[in-house]
Amino acid sequence: MTELMKPDLRPANPNFSSGPCSKRPGWKAENLQTASLGRSHRSKTGKSRLVQAIDLTRQLLEVPDGYRIGIVPASDTGAVEMAMWSLLGARGVDMVAWESFGSGWVTDAIKQLKLENCRKIEAGYGALPDLDQINFDNDVVFTWNGTTSGVRVPNGDFIPADRQGLTICDATSAAFAQDLAFDKLDVVTFSWQKALGGEGAHGVLILSPRAVERLESYTPAWPLPKIFRLTKGGKLIEGIFSGATINTPSMLAVEDAIDAMEWGQSVGGLAGMMKRADANFKAIQDYVDSVNWLENLADDPATRSNTSVCLKITDPAVVALDSDAQAAFANNMVSLLDKQGVAYDIGAYRDAPPGLRIWAGATVETSDIEALMPWIGYAFAEAKAALT
Repeated sequence: MTELMKPDLRPANPNFSSGPCSKRPGWKAENLQTASLGRSHRSKTGKSRLVQAIDLTRQLLEVPDGYRIGIVPASDTGAVEMAMWSLLGARGVDMVAWESFGSGWVTDAIKQLKLENCRKIEAGYGALPDLDQINFDNDVVFTWNGTTSGVRVPNGDFIPADRQGLTICDATSAAFAQDLAFDKLDVVTFSWQKALGGEGAHGVLILSPRAVERLESYTPAWPLPKIFRLTKGGKLIEGIFSGATINTPSMLAVEDAIDAMEWGQSVGGLAGMMKRADANFKAIQDYVDSVNWLENLADDPATRSNTSVCLKITDPAVVALDSDAQAAFANNMVSLLDKQGVAYDIGAYRDAPPGLRIWAGATVETSDIEALMPWIGYAFAEAKAALT
């Protein structure tokens, strides 16, 4: 492989990380409003910006009236943990997982909360578990989109409208890119640094009226740290859902999230952001379908993510290698692309099978995806040449 065989075009923006994800097109720090910076988040100015972030979330995600939206600490992880520690234990629990983060919630439910009536419903990377196994008389915890496997649920049809338990959905790599069935979801969590390309540190927690009813009628058997408490005196702390955060937020992160959501409105709202992510996924999949050495990690096309697109190398010479050598091969490709300045941070997640993971959310331009894919072919050819 020679220098002359490098592709002619380069992505204008090489940031394809799956978190923190690429900033929205045209992002500049100078675009952020700064009046809230250096001010108390409890000031009139600070609180108004927190309320603006909540209001924009409702508008852009099309969250139903009656659902509460709160900004909480510790990213999506904090939001999921807050929901699990505050809500679970009132009835049996089905934990549904098919990738790293979902498996982490299983571990927390069994080993940390020590829930007795708790079932694991799991599948390996690349597939969904049998969703028909889920007992919706129990509470159910699942990820909508598997960030580290690139496998998502196609829709919310598997959730019955007359369910008795609560559905707790980690939607961090699905929100703003996939059509979340809010009428089937009682808790939805996400973080700004995924599909919005925002800053980290904060999570968003969305509660249905059924979830609020559980919070106000059930007290967990375990102590709750202050940072997890959503009720006081048996009633929901409404302030959390009207701009009064549990602990001090980063107002710079808040301003960045507002900027991203206002951009989302400018490209057509939720439908526009979904359309952009779908176009990005198509550009990736079209290239994958055109070569014989690369495949989508998700077996079923209906379950393939349009955000965290995970790819596996299927060339026979690479498949014949042991697992460590396969990982080294993929890492060689990732390193080459990084050194060429055409793609940063696109290696598979550390617990996932060796391969590539390309973020394709709405903040990524399709033209950059189209420019990237031939470079992946170039990196593959270089890495394969090194095997001989």
